[in-house]
Amino acid sequence: MLQDTQTIRHYQKLTDALVEMWQRGYRTDDLRLYLDGYLAAMRHSNILEPYLIHRLEEEATRFLYDPYNFEMPVQPEPESDYY
Repeated sequence: MLQDTQTIRHYQKLTDALVEMWQRGYRTDDLRLYLDGYLAAMRHSNILEPYLIHRLEEEATRFLYDPYNFEMPVQPEPESDYY
């Protein structure tokens, strides 16, 4: 579980981007490359402590491989008038 506020902000930005990319047609392999690049950039910029980046990676990977995060919501069918 993430507890550092800055790490949580990065997690939110990252997961929002992953969902947006999924909706634009990118799939798991592409999303994994994006995640790897994001984390590599964080490691090189020293934005967070290495152990926080490692926790962020664990949580983001868990998010990525959970199929429920990328389901499209069921659209209700329009009601037809029987009158």
